[in-house]
Amino acid sequence: MAGLNVSIAFLFLVVGVCQALRRLSKRLLSPGTYGCLARELAGSLELCTSCLELRMLVEIGPWGGGFGPDVALTLLFLLFVVHGASFDGASANPTVSLQEFLLLESNLAATAAKLLAQGAGTGMGWAVTKLYWSWELTHFHLIQNLIASECSSSIHTSLHHAAFVEGTCSFLFHLVLLKLRRSHQMYWVPVLAATVTFLTYTARPFTGAFFNPALATVATFHCSGNSFWDYIQVYWVGPLAGMLAALLLYQGNIPRLFKKNLLYSQKSKYKIPKARVAAHMERDELRRKRKGEKSNSEPHA
Repeated sequence: MAGLNVSIAFLFLVVGVCQALRRLSKRLLSPGTYGCLARELAGSLELCTSCLELRMLVEIGPWGGGFGPDVALTLLFLLFVVHGASFDGASANPTVSLQEFLLLESNLAATAAKLLAQGAGTGMGWAVTKLYWSWELTHFHLIQNLIASECSSSIHTSLHHAAFVEGTCSFLFHLVLLKLRRSHQMYWVPVLAATVTFLTYTARPFTGAFFNPALATVATFHCSGNSFWDYIQVYWVGPLAGMLAALLLYQGNIPRLFKKNLLYSQKSKYKIPKARVAAHMERDELRRKRKGEKSNSEPHA
């Protein structure tokens, strides 16, 4: 279990460093620059390093460490709870940033800056994790370095099925995110963490369950077994299609593209019977008449 303890210590060290980076940049940078660049950069760095280390534990842990996938899933849930509490509003996910753009919550320049920061953050996370593995602090990392040059694709099914799996995961993730985005943090953080854990457990045997294009790009695009365009179809087109489907189902339209609601009526959800409205108006009229009679009956000075 010593190797697992080292990995856990590394994960929390990364969270602490990224939290310090967020606090420092929040003091030094303007709110706009912090929100579009520094916050997304730190969030993507934290998410990428955490997920790569967990992915290594899932692949090597069962036969190299003697623990099952339940340990990695528990760590995944706890890490996403920590991420949700510490990200300070960052998404670290291109599909979430594009969703905010389509909801008119972010303009084009801010969205482009977020996507660039997410790409830079995941790239830095991949480089930091590779450097950390090269130190071979545990036998897990020794094994990881030996098999790293021969990594195989995470797609273990047909391309269409894989794209459907990633799209479905993205659809469910965004649907929960849209439903909870106005809720208090203490409610949406554990629910979203549980959703990610469940989707990862269900979809991992088929595609690795990334449903995050930036994370999938650094984690699996360099592996053999599928072409670049195969990876684009599964890990970019699938999640983007799932996000659009969730947005359309939840909103009834895509505000950035058109204002008309395509799925739901704009009429009030609750209908008031006309007889009740008429009776209410009659009562109001009767009250006004009584007040008028009382004012007229009062003696004048």
